[in-house]
Amino acid sequence: MKAMILAAGRGERMRPLTDNVPKPLLPVGGRPLIMRLIGSLARAGFSELVINHSYLGSEIERALGDGGAHGVSIRYSPEPEGALETGGGVFRALPLLGEEFLVVNGDIWTDYPFERLVQPPSGLAHLVLVDNPAHHPRGDFALSGSAIDLAGEQLTFAGIGSYRAGLFAGCTPGRFPLAPLLRRAIADHRVTGERYRGRWMDVGTPERFHALDLLLKSRGAEMQ
Repeated sequence: MKAMILAAGRGERMRPLTDNVPKPLLPVGGRPLIMRLIGSLARAGFSELVINHSYLGSEIERALGDGGAHGVSIRYSPEPEGALETGGGVFRALPLLGEEFLVVNGDIWTDYPFERLVQPPSGLAHLVLVDNPAHHPRGDFALSGSAIDLAGEQLTFAGIGSYRAGLFAGCTPGRFPLAPLLRRAIADHRVTGERYRGRWMDVGTPERFHALDLLLKSRGAEMQ
């Protein structure tokens, strides 16, 4: 199964850090965030990666190349200026991904063991949820046993999931979010999930970026 890293966002909330550097290439603990994700995916057995990009996308391709230096094979899915949002970006990359695939946000840091997702989901998607961080107290979805639900204790979607291409049936090229597709599939009882209680951080603001940078530098080799 292939894995896709979402790296097309402009990173507006990260300015001025992203004025000249795409967010996935910002170094945390001395190493670009996206390279940490690539390393985690490679260790879990994902050798074929797809990375979408838009803003300063050529810098991402220049830094990562074909992935050989990182022990993986990388193919790119360029998007027009402004990007296509999560749903549109994944839909555009489907010809590169196949029928089942993993997708992970390029602006998170985690020690989640991606080898848990090497098998296709039983339904249309399998989502990883985490406890709500302070900046997202309302959460996104609920978990009822192994099923994702819309009602109940809300947890935060970690930006990690495995999918089947069928989730995008009926979609057309263009800019659109992923959440409505997931909510429709959840209502049809076709989405499973799990709660992860390990390390996870959404590196979406300069404050959280600097906090993670300090954490990784202070803990050194103990942290991924």
